[in-house]
Amino acid sequence: MKIRLTLTLLVMIFLTACATTPTGRSQLAFMPDSELDAMGLQAFDNLKTEKTISRNNRNIQFVQCISDAITREVGGEWEVVVFDDNTLNAFALPGRKIGVHTGLINLVDNQDQLATVIGHEVGHVLAKHSNERMSQKLGTQMGLSLVTAVAAPQTAMGQAAISLLGVGTQYGIIMPFSRLHESEADIIGVELMAKAGFNPTESITLWKKMAQASQGKQSAEFLSTHPSHATRIDDLRAHMPKALGLKQQANAAGKNPSCLK
Repeated sequence: MKIRLTLTLLVMIFLTACATTPTGRSQLAFMPDSELDAMGLQAFDNLKTEKTISRNNRNIQFVQCISDAITREVGGEWEVVVFDDNTLNAFALPGRKIGVHTGLINLVDNQDQLATVIGHEVGHVLAKHSNERMSQKLGTQMGLSLVTAVAAPQTAMGQAAISLLGVGTQYGIIMPFSRLHESEADIIGVELMAKAGFNPTESITLWKKMAQASQGKQSAEFLSTHPSHATRIDDLRAHMPKALGLKQQANAAGKNPSCLK
């Protein structure tokens, strides 16, 4: 009887957990969106407490301008914070939160290159990659316990929860999104930036700059959960005709962002 009940519950979970990403890929994501949003909000509050928030108005306006143009395409109110951190990093969390490091701002040459990264990170949220990772790695009961654990980021459980959201490197745990998730976020992101009126060809320039900045420190692709820079660039080039078409439509509709660095 117990076995039959367990199997019935499992079947119900899998049936209700089937979702489709913006690229059309089927995924298993059974964590409630409200719980993921709560985790994202708590993780972001933790970061704002533990990291230095930038007071450079020029950088803040630059990042806000780009973020506003991109998030306008997906709806909702997003909180955007610039952190004083020299690492080349940015992230977006469930609950509509975006963080950008000053190191990344210093690296990019223009609005379109930073829009590449912000669009990519928002793509992770739109595709519910955090939810998918938790659903794959955790049972429902343990997953729900992580909602409260994230409030204590220095604990082992709290660090695990935050790493699953995609900001684990903030706490010394590196658990990046999978190559599949990264590649999918690239495609979602380049379409998103193009729909907002940004130049998608600058995405290729951005990843070339990131490759140069890494100075050969990136592991071979088969040893890494991230695509190699070369693979990333090839995939973006293949998708560029569609992205350029989206940009033309956006520009024709009056979407011409002008965010000055």
